[in-house]
Amino acid sequence: MAPKFGTSGLRGLVVELTPELVADHVRAFAAACDHGGLLCVGQDLRPSSPRIANDIIAAARAEGLRVIDCGALPTPALALAAQETGAGAIMVTGSHIPADRNGLKFYTRSGEITKSDEAAITAALGRPAGTAEGPLDTDPEAGTRFVARYVDTLGSDALSGKRIGLYAHSAVGRDDLRAMLEGLGAEVRELGRSETFIPVDTEAVDPDTRAQIAAWVGEHKLDALVSTDGDSDRPLLADETGTIVPGDIMGQITAEALGAEAVVTPISSNSGVTRKRFGKVLTTRIGSPFVIAGMEELGGKVVGYEANGGFLLGFPAEGPTGTLAALPTRDCMLPLIMTLIATGDGPLSARVAQEPPVVTMADRLQEVPQEASQPFVAKLREDSAARAAFLAPLGATEAACDQTDGVRITLADGRILHVRPSGNAPELRLYVEAQDRAGAEALMHKGLAQLREAILG
Repeated sequence: MAPKFGTSGLRGLVVELTPELVADHVRAFAAACDHGGLLCVGQDLRPSSPRIANDIIAAARAEGLRVIDCGALPTPALALAAQETGAGAIMVTGSHIPADRNGLKFYTRSGEITKSDEAAITAALGRPAGTAEGPLDTDPEAGTRFVARYVDTLGSDALSGKRIGLYAHSAVGRDDLRAMLEGLGAEVRELGRSETFIPVDTEAVDPDTRAQIAAWVGEHKLDALVSTDGDSDRPLLADETGTIVPGDIMGQITAEALGAEAVVTPISSNSGVTRKRFGKVLTTRIGSPFVIAGMEELGGKVVGYEANGGFLLGFPAEGPTGTLAALPTRDCMLPLIMTLIATGDGPLSARVAQEPPVVTMADRLQEVPQEASQPFVAKLREDSAARAAFLAPLGATEAACDQTDGVRITLADGRILHVRPSGNAPELRLYVEAQDRAGAEALMHKGLAQLREAILG
């Protein structure tokens, strides 16, 4: 996959993210965006991330920017550090994709870059290299402050009595998450720590990982198990039976627990949120920039979340021991903690069961080039006969079709099947929704098989 730039950042194969390409995008960002002359730089734990971070730092300093090297830390912790200092930021991460790929995620002083920022950066590419030498500082405490954000607000006994497993793998936030959970009073059992990078997609957890999580939960008699993706902005949560709690369910529970009055979430999220007692619910295209734009539109006590569980806080929320400042960027820590707190003294599965009876699932076909997936989805979008032919082997018929992002087909029996090419990886995503888990699992299994036949033959 050739490097691609958009509001999700710059993504591509490591061998193609050359120092020259990285520097070109840094110079364009420096020229086109509001950073206040100050840039915070962070990185995940991929083998290629230190080199790319050094490329960013060198290019930014050559443009005369003061650079603060925050080292390895979660993406939301970097965003918080930039927010605190009134700086721009660049995070080196490929999120959940394999280690042979990596990327850059850009923040202005206002937060994640917007579509207009994207256009401005693209237009500014190709500038000559600067000759300045801006100052370089370090901030090794940014992760510690991120931990304190939650412990100081929610209290040292918020998770007292809970036995939590931590699937550490190669997540950059693994140590911060442990410190946070222990600071809130939980007993933590770390599991599966790896010094080799493991690409964990929290939205589409593979069967082997699901089985391992269930085994750990049973073996160690855990109340829950938590984890994150590579850059720790997407959560993974399993209940006391080892069953994965969907990210959008965490979003619904967290929004309610924080006292939100308005919710913004992509169209791929669980539709049960519309049955809850929020004043406003706005659905958007998939991607945090669209969620952020929706949050700005609604204003007030607004939150956003994605189907992958990343949660965006748009207002100062009151906790038992302090106020949680707004942080409108994708964060995995807040939904993990608030969902666990919301269980009270009962099992996590019982709290999840209180949500509206709608079950969503997500999975994907991997190594599907966009040259194959995009024409296929375009055909489904444009041609009702093509949709009918696709649904026929599933024994399903179309009742409605939403084209907000990809193709979201509501079936005659009320189930939903949503097909969308990934915007930053060679993957074809499938989202399904049904009234119960068995129905969702069956639709996912049949839907993936049909996609595989249609795309790969």
